[in-house]
Amino acid sequence: MKRIHILLIEDHMIVREGLRRLLESEADLVVIGEASNGREALALAIELSPDVVLMDIEMPRGNGLEAIRRIHQFLPATKIIALTAHSDEAHAKNAIHAGAAGFLPKQHSVNALRRVIRKVDQGYNVYIPAISEIPAQCHLRHNGSAVNNQDTSKLTSREIEVLQCIAGGSSNKQTAEVLGISIKTVEKHRGHLMEKLGIHNTANLTRYAITTGIAHA
Repeated sequence: MKRIHILLIEDHMIVREGLRRLLESEADLVVIGEASNGREALALAIELSPDVVLMDIEMPRGNGLEAIRRIHQFLPATKIIALTAHSDEAHAKNAIHAGAAGFLPKQHSVNALRRVIRKVDQGYNVYIPAISEIPAQCHLRHNGSAVNNQDTSKLTSREIEVLQCIAGGSSNKQTAEVLGISIKTVEKHRGHLMEKLGIHNTANLTRYAITTGIAHA
């Protein structure tokens, strides 16, 4: 079994210690280092070369976003997940532009965090909330007809989040766990996606998500 080596950056010691214990209750997750600010984060990341960095983006002595930029610059293979008390899209976009592969508000559960860590380590980008801004040049062909980025404007933020999970290979149960909603609600959103997009199987939904930039291969 592969173990995911994690560097934990959080300025509140109680939160940091609690996160470490909760993460390490899983056999495949191991915290190899901890820091309380962005400056320490960069030095430790270079020293330890973790698989994943969990970065609180609101910290004293070294802005979290700047730390993400620097770590991404020096260690491009290391995946960074931004943690924040904010759940708005603006904060998510700032973290993504800095180089984060994942974004998760602290209001979500530890189980959701574990799922995001595993997905990011596998090479997926996971942003909760979903980012609605889609590159204009993206398009998809299915059943002989072209689908352009205008089709994505039909989707709600929650539908985009569900689509990201589908493209990442998550089951309805796993999607419900990550997003903090019921399986029945996931099924409802999945049905709406298929109806709005005219796509009626998981493979083509995944292809659509990747081609439009909603998810990454």
